[in-house]
Amino acid sequence: MKNIVVFGGGTGMSQILKGLKLFPLNVTAVVCVSDNGRSTGVLRQIYDIPAVGDISKVLLNISNLNNDLKELLNYRIKGSNNLNEFNHSIKNLLLTALIDIKGNLSDAVVEFCKIFNIEGSVLPLTEDNVNLVAKTTEGKIIVGEDEITEAKKTIESIWYDKEFKVNDKVLEAINNAECIIFAPGSLYTSILPHLMAPEIVNAINKSKAKKLYICNLITQPGETIGFSVSDHIKLFNKHLYNSIDTVIANKAKISKKVSYKYQTREQKYPVVYDEDKINEMGIKVISDKLYTIEDNTIRHDSLKTAYLVYSYLMGDR
Repeated sequence: MKNIVVFGGGTGMSQILKGLKLFPLNVTAVVCVSDNGRSTGVLRQIYDIPAVGDISKVLLNISNLNNDLKELLNYRIKGSNNLNEFNHSIKNLLLTALIDIKGNLSDAVVEFCKIFNIEGSVLPLTEDNVNLVAKTTEGKIIVGEDEITEAKKTIESIWYDKEFKVNDKVLEAINNAECIIFAPGSLYTSILPHLMAPEIVNAINKSKAKKLYICNLITQPGETIGFSVSDHIKLFNKHLYNSIDTVIANKAKISKKVSYKYQTREQKYPVVYDEDKINEMGIKVISDKLYTIEDNTIRHDSLKTAYLVYSYLMGDR
């Protein structure tokens, strides 16, 4: 089986991994751990640990657990004490407990997989408790991944609030990879933060693996407003010398009804598919109707997208 490394976080990565797990691939998912919102943020403050929320979400999506058990692990315990209100998912609490038992997040994830019989490898970018920092085009400095997302300001640059040690297992996975995939997701808060670590960039640049980007379906306020597919790729080119080889992108028009909902409620718009500009950049394009509607939400069709990835790896695309 081919060794695949997928960089990402949150819903976008989870959707892709749900499809990839159905194919004979050895997939290692690498997840950023700088989320500071909701349950994850509170647990980070109390226990001085990396963010567990995105990792726990990815673990459940690559699992074959029945729906009842998934519902239990996603269940949120709500309440308050003298200090603050809390709203913690069971899966986040379990990972936090396992970090205390095992001593670090990587080993906690391994134990979580053993307990729930989950196949696959999920690695945190680092074991350190770090925060993402952004500078807007207006010169404002915003600290915290959640605050950056909520600000909805145009971002000029991002970095971390302190130096940190990259997980050695991540570097090992990159060195052994035959394909490196950047999953869809918030560019500035889920994908590009991986490339703020010089060790990661150096390892990817040295790697002879194929580099594939699965482009977002819709733009995000502040981060990628007005972006086309080629604009997304240009952001990667700013950070990677040995850049993206291939992009998988949606070329089908999203219905006016769905588009209107996103535009009016969230100020999000379909990403423009500009094939000519992508070709001018020397990037191979694999395009198709990639989206599906789940619970009134637009998402990547996990099976079709994974099939396109697998076909590409097998030389059929």
